[in-house]
Amino acid sequence: MLLRTAAQSLNEQIAARFAERIRDRLLAPGSRLPSVRQCAAQHGVSPSTVVAAYDQLLAQGLVEARRNRGFFVRDRAQKVAPAGSQQAQAAIKSEALSDPQRARRLGAPVSAATLMRGMFQPISGKPQPGMGVLPPEWIATDPIAASLRKVSGVANLRDTAVRYGEPIGDAHLRRVLSARLQDMGIDAADDQIITTVGATQALDIISRTLLKAGDTVMVEEPGWAVEFARLTALGMRILPVPRRADGPDLDVIARYCEAHAGTPAAPRLFVSVSVLHNPTGGSLTPASAHRMLQLAQQHGFFIAEDDSYGHLAPQHATRLAQLDGLARTIYVGGFAKILAPNWRIGFLAAPPALLEPLLDTKLLSTLTTPSLLERALAHCIEQGQLRRHVERIRGRLDAARSRSAKLALQAGCRFAAEPAGLFGWIDTGVDTDQLALRMLDDGYLLAPGALFHASRTPSTLMRINFASTQEATFWRRFEQVRDTLARAA
Repeated sequence: MLLRTAAQSLNEQIAARFAERIRDRLLAPGSRLPSVRQCAAQHGVSPSTVVAAYDQLLAQGLVEARRNRGFFVRDRAQKVAPAGSQQAQAAIKSEALSDPQRARRLGAPVSAATLMRGMFQPISGKPQPGMGVLPPEWIATDPIAASLRKVSGVANLRDTAVRYGEPIGDAHLRRVLSARLQDMGIDAADDQIITTVGATQALDIISRTLLKAGDTVMVEEPGWAVEFARLTALGMRILPVPRRADGPDLDVIARYCEAHAGTPAAPRLFVSVSVLHNPTGGSLTPASAHRMLQLAQQHGFFIAEDDSYGHLAPQHATRLAQLDGLARTIYVGGFAKILAPNWRIGFLAAPPALLEPLLDTKLLSTLTTPSLLERALAHCIEQGQLRRHVERIRGRLDAARSRSAKLALQAGCRFAAEPAGLFGWIDTGVDTDQLALRMLDDGYLLAPGALFHASRTPSTLMRINFASTQEATFWRRFEQVRDTLARAA
């Protein structure tokens, strides 16, 4: 709320609010600010007050004015048009006079980095619908503390603290992980497993080992926003593969491979989430898995199978690594989504021929991983603590999903995919970029649909976290903001 008795003028308060969000990267470069009329209506001020606020942001170099289109968060690597320039003044005049109902909503108010930062610095004390992890209060810390105490004796500390750990990862944890994978039907010996700093680093190691700048990689769309951003930063060429209910669109994969066969542009890697896909919650069917592996064999590409949410999946869910025996598949797992996110323990299981190159890449990035935490995790698994915790979480998540889905439907949303796992993929009926921008004012961080597309296509879809959308208060405010946007469209 703006304070009419504050030391700052109304336009200064509006400018300060946007400036803080831009500097905190809650508004990403390229994001479109609300039109002058929209912003004026939202804050109950005159359009001239908003024009003055936007002019301040121009002067600070935080936004840029685009003629007949409005104001956009500036990429600070680019040069700034002075606030008093002809271009800026023309845009101010155009924006103040234009009809916001005809203005095309461009840009993305929430970036992949925003969601990641929100994990470390929540924007409010409210449950966050856009988060990609379980709420902290869901994580049982007693087993974690007990495991740390068990492995933190003087002898263990002397062994682990004064020297680097094994580059491939703690031997005890790798044996435990091998046994766990065997129980899942994945035939991975302990010397085929490399521990990593979370599943994210495992995916990064795979990309840096198998690809070079300019290479082609296929990624599911909608897909994990961070993966799009990471591969783009590495200079990769991304080919989006539509995600369907039964898995990725295999006809699209086949067309990509056939179109580029025998050329440097032939896809070399496919990044896929077989089980409880993020953001749709879908899982791969056995028939789709078999055909995908046939395509990988036929066209010579590898598959990075991200199983970050596998702990929440049904016991006999289909994994690619089960079916091909780690021939064309590199399996990626982690524990941040279920236990001890701050420990940052992940791993990959790979074909024997790739182990040395993958290990070399790990050495170049982090040398080794923390042995003490890896041994504590091994203890958690061996003692059955992780298994019992997972069973409790699954039961609690089932109840949360039921309640959250009911509230979403009551709020007039439609599920674009069958609710499953941690995430719901819902259609709101309005541009979720603009919805996310407005909901920030109420302390809610959303995950708009544009985030999950390689080309950041505007979307009416958004991802919700079932664990953090159980409160009717959020959905009531969601309906109010959504309906306001719908009337203005």
